[in-house]
Amino acid sequence: MVSSAILMSIFQLLPAQEMKRLTISYPRPMYVGTPKDLKVDRLEKEHETSTPYLLVPEGTVNLALGKLVECSDEYPIMGEPELITDGDKEATDGSYIELDVGPQYISIDLEEACTIYAIAFWHYHKKGRVYYDVVVQVADDPDFIVNVTTLYNNDHDNSLGLGAGEDLHYIENFKGRLVDARGMIGQYVRLYSNGNTDNDLNHYIEVEVHGKPVN
Repeated sequence: MVSSAILMSIFQLLPAQEMKRLTISYPRPMYVGTPKDLKVDRLEKEHETSTPYLLVPEGTVNLALGKLVECSDEYPIMGEPELITDGDKEATDGSYIELDVGPQYISIDLEEACTIYAIAFWHYHKKGRVYYDVVVQVADDPDFIVNVTTLYNNDHDNSLGLGAGEDLHYIENFKGRLVDARGMIGQYVRLYSNGNTDNDLNHYIEVEVHGKPVN
């Protein structure tokens, strides 16, 4: 076992990285207030919805911008997959994709191995909703078999078969959801959902993957 003293010496030899707070550009708020009568188990409280304070290295960028997106629903009800990485986070018509009922996922190919520090995503914020079975994963291969890491999971009853999650449900708003990716390395990012409190459909406005290429 490597001693803590040796590890400290190794870290001291590594080049220091300038760190900065990750800032997210938010779209316009589309509704005000908290939706009433949302009967959802394990729903986070209002005071828990603040945006995490994440430090990332200088040079961190949105790697997902303009990248290829594939969907489990090959024929979306509305919109096209490229809307998910086009940089438009507004909740207006024509800015989001609508996928069929039941469990669905979208996958983003970053085109090379990357160190990922954060993933931000917006399902639909024109109205306050809770989306069910939200899972975020990073992997080394497009089939999500090799080196799969789950970063977020609020599928409490294991409906998706990916394991029961401990994260809380949350109400969608213009800030979306920011997930700490903890510097995981991977080329592919996948997000799952399974309907919402308004209907059984699945929606995505935008996904951002903040990081840096490994090479």
